Amino acid sequence: MQKGPSYIVHEEIGLGVTLSYHRQLSHRSFKLPKWLEYFFAYCGVLSVQGSPIEWASTHRNHHQFTDTWDDPHSPIKGLWFSHIGWLFDYRSRFGSYEGRLKNVDDLKRQKFYRFLHVTYPLHSIAFGVLLYALGGMPFLTWGLGVRAALFAHATFALNSICHRWGKKVWDTGDMSRNNWVFGLLTHGEGWHNNHHAFQYSARHGFEWWEVDVTWYVIRFLEIVGLATDVKLPSETQKKRKALSNKLNEEKLETQVNNTNLETEAKNE
Repeated sequence: MQKGPSYIVHEEIGLGVTLSYHRQLSHRSFKLPKWLEYFFAYCGVLSVQGSPIEWASTHRNHHQFTDTWDDPHSPIKGLWFSHIGWLFDYRSRFGSYEGRLKNVDDLKRQKFYRFLHVTYPLHSIAFGVLLYALGGMPFLTWGLGVRAALFAHATFALNSICHRWGKKVWDTGDMSRNNWVFGLLTHGEGWHNNHHAFQYSARHGFEWWEVDVTWYVIRFLEIVGLATDVKLPSETQKKRKALSNKLNEEKLETQVNNTNLETEAKNE
């Protein structure tokens, strides 16, 4: 594929997941005009990660039951399960965990999202046919197959790697971590501990060095008047969260010290 057009398509489809599926549809972190909202959502469909309704439902359940047995892709069930194994688990993926598709009424009320949900596979097939018509097997292989696999594993890594390895800045009561590698690879989604601390935030990279391409796009759309009601944590909220971190650390340190004293007393 020509580098310029293929790069644009690659970025648009990536933003379809990070900007649309995740930050707007799952967390309602900002609003867009319907024509632009639907455009980015359709880009998400071409990522081959599920319909907007299914993706948002799974993600909302993840945040409701983070890192517990009811989390659809819980890391406590193992690295393989949280990365990709959950896709093949009937309870997690296909139908029986509590609340499945019952937590996305805001999306199900819209005809566009209902249409994408019932016709989801057809859009990727049509996109594949278009790629083949434009450039044969190389276009189809790289434009759909390889790209979809790379996007999928980048997203899966947020569920697995970013709940195991990285820096924990905020005490969120779960295993989420900030991972700078995936912060770069996933348009800012890798600042995962930040995200779990302030789930509603349209911005995940809070520091200047926490590169967050998705946020830069949202901010640009806000500047030109297309993105509205952009939600961000205030400095007061971040300070309050930081204070909570410190208090919890002091409480844990006290508990450890008391345990050590009790152990020493028993050994005397």
